[in-house]
Amino acid sequence: MALQGDHRGLDAQGYIEREGSLGRVPHAFRPVVAAARDRVLDTFGTCLDSAYLYGSIPRGTARVGRSDLDLLLALRERPTAADRADARTLDEALDKEFAQIDGAGTLVLGRAQVLSDLETYDLGWFLACLCTPLLGEDLAAYLPRYRPDSLLARETNGDLALLLPRWRERIGEAPDTEEARRPLVRFMSRHLVRTGFTLVMPRWNGWTSDLREMAEAFGAYYPERAAEMRQAAVRGYEPAGDLAALRAYVDDLGPWLAEEYARVHGVKPPRP
Repeated sequence: MALQGDHRGLDAQGYIEREGSLGRVPHAFRPVVAAARDRVLDTFGTCLDSAYLYGSIPRGTARVGRSDLDLLLALRERPTAADRADARTLDEALDKEFAQIDGAGTLVLGRAQVLSDLETYDLGWFLACLCTPLLGEDLAAYLPRYRPDSLLARETNGDLALLLPRWRERIGEAPDTEEARRPLVRFMSRHLVRTGFTLVMPRWNGWTSDLREMAEAFGAYYPERAAEMRQAAVRGYEPAGDLAALRAYVDDLGPWLAEEYARVHGVKPPRP
């Protein structure tokens, strides 16, 4: 998301502005979005409450052959295993058909979960601020406005300490090839940069989804870790299957960040 003047992604009242719109979808990706829209309807029909795009495509920053298609579906009822299997089939078909995208990922949730009190400042914020309406009713109408404060920081990324053990398992389970490790590097790099950014977000007083801007904002408050975070931002866009980088994430940068996050914002309550 490009920052607008000195507003840093905020409106005149200091609330986070919704990023992305269908009007910003680059021309090359419009056939992909149109196909996704039609196939979501065909697949989920009356079970679907609403559907959204998120990520680089609705922000207008997607790169042909490098960016993925990200979808969020809110179903009327709690998703079943069959619903998630249908979403994976949809993703695989879109990825196979359209060379413009480098993969597709569909997050399937239930309407009640998105609008629950527990998720107001996590999934609710994500939908209201980072997702672009594609189909159905926009659930953002039932959610509050959001400021870049400590509550939002805690509820979005205050669970890193809980994630690190699973990250270590995933690294150990991955085949010992650069190709197999590349998606892990991309995912973990992005997650750490976003966590580093939300750590300082209340002081920076704004929002951006650009990894490099996130890393620079973080580095202004933690210069001793700035170089590591800048490198993680680079890997988030251009990942290499670097095992040493993954080890550094789970043995050094990740644990330090989790401890500092808990000190500054507290710990996110565990989800069921």
